[in-house]
Amino acid sequence: MKNLIKPFLKENRFRIFIQILFIMINMYLLTLPASIIGKIIDLFYNFDANRVEIINNVFILMALSIALLITRLTWKYVDTLIPRSYERMIKDSIFNHFLKMKLADIQKIKNGEIMSYFVKDVSEVRMACHHIFSFIPRILFTFVFAIYQMARNVDLKLTLISLIPLVIAIFLLVWIRDKINTNYMLSQKDFTNLSEYLQESTDSIRTTKAYQLEDEQIDTFISKNKKVRSSNNKVNFYSTLLTVVLHTAFGLSYSMAILFGSDLVLNGSITIGDLVAFNTYIALFITPIQFIPRVVARLKRGQVSYKRLSHMFDFEEEKISLQESKTNLLEAPKDDKSIVGDIVISDLSFNYKGFIDKVLNNINLTIKQGETLGIIGSVGSGKTTLMNLLVRLYQIPRGKITINNIDLNNIPVSVLRENVCYITQDNFLFSTTIKQNVSLFRDVDDEEVKDSIKSAMIYDEIMSLPDKINTIIGERGVDLSGGQKQRIVISRAFLSRSNFVIFDDTFSALDNRTEQHLLKNIKELTKGKTCIIISNRISDIKHADKIIVMDQGEIVERGTHKSLMALKQKYYSFYKEQAIKKEDSLLS
Repeated sequence: MKNLIKPFLKENRFRIFIQILFIMINMYLLTLPASIIGKIIDLFYNFDANRVEIINNVFILMALSIALLITRLTWKYVDTLIPRSYERMIKDSIFNHFLKMKLADIQKIKNGEIMSYFVKDVSEVRMACHHIFSFIPRILFTFVFAIYQMARNVDLKLTLISLIPLVIAIFLLVWIRDKINTNYMLSQKDFTNLSEYLQESTDSIRTTKAYQLEDEQIDTFISKNKKVRSSNNKVNFYSTLLTVVLHTAFGLSYSMAILFGSDLVLNGSITIGDLVAFNTYIALFITPIQFIPRVVARLKRGQVSYKRLSHMFDFEEEKISLQESKTNLLEAPKDDKSIVGDIVISDLSFNYKGFIDKVLNNINLTIKQGETLGIIGSVGSGKTTLMNLLVRLYQIPRGKITINNIDLNNIPVSVLRENVCYITQDNFLFSTTIKQNVSLFRDVDDEEVKDSIKSAMIYDEIMSLPDKINTIIGERGVDLSGGQKQRIVISRAFLSRSNFVIFDDTFSALDNRTEQHLLKNIKELTKGKTCIIISNRISDIKHADKIIVMDQGEIVERGTHKSLMALKQKYYSFYKEQAIKKEDSLLS
């Protein structure tokens, strides 16, 4: 986050200079009418003799008004560009950083918190930037020029006396701003909790309706919303108190100016015009005084949001290239575009950060180039974790996994993932066209997309839609059945040019007939390629060249379908269980 400030200042240095320059000119010009008005008032005592001079001063006032308009329009225009530029830079950086973060760190951040970063925190930082480059210079230049004119043109002692209430107000402001900061942090936390709950509620709307949980959801939402209201009310209370204190200080300053200034007029130290001009100078403080509580509150909010965003930027990014990973270049693949060879896993054990229990324990496995490996096991046995390590979604110890005798850590992540087509079990679909979901936004011909959906056994269903492959599907494919989602996701594999293909429990929603046709097409697709199929169904993996059975993070059996059936152990029990279920479904 800190690295964004220097590029921002460099990119906008000319705009910032122009804005501050024109604010300074505008604020200086704003102090000139007071002395001219005071002078005109004094000239009115001998109107006939001073008629020409009065008229000249009126024209000067008109010229000043035009100059004020021009300078104000200029810095206001620039003022709209600077904070928006910073907002764009922050959003681009957040999104870019988020996509490059390690999966283990991404999983620590909830969806509601991410939305809070993009919406509320970025907005607060943008507004803080706006106040730094717009409001603060206006306040400073107004006070400097106004105090200078008051002391030089009227009376220094009167100026100092009139400023006493404002000095006292500063000490009160220090105390109040700490209260604003504390309560704003609490309001941010409550808002994040509400956002997370709202996100979860929308994602689970079908479950909520199916189990008639609407009343419970509403009660919980009302409770969380009350907390947001309460914390926001406290922030507003102290912000209002700050405003009241400063307005009171302004009123006292104005009263002292009239009281002591009148005495100076009676003594002949200043004229009536000087006193009017002095009161006009004090009136110039109205706007800056109104700005101060807003600026203090905005800066404190911006500081809190800035720290929250900085915390997200503290998460380390994945090392995508060889230069970033600083690994041994001599061991890296010479061809940065293609990886082929045997996959060897040696004595691999793994546990997630923060957990003691091992998810994988002493895994030893060799997958020959062009071989199809089937993996079966109960839920939580470590199947998916093993695949996540194979594509380096998590950090792995050195020397535990090699491809073509090259340590997986020495292969750039971008090259590794380009050579591995990983069809995950979540079946995620984007809210866009079917074509873009299949091609994953790459530039692919329509015919190639059609061929892939034919191989995935969903061609007829898609072509029956009004816009065919250009049909826009709902969020996460909400309008599609489970089987349709799976087949669209699987069709991505038929567009891939990868040398390694992984299917992680991607056939669970398919009927037997569709499944068999699809597996036949996958066999054609993976000729000469290394293929890994993870499934809880024997029918999906029984034709694999090699099958392993996993249980509690370990490989407990390995072999072919025939040899594992002959053992009559874990694999055989899976087979019998599924056979019984199939018979029961036929009888019913």
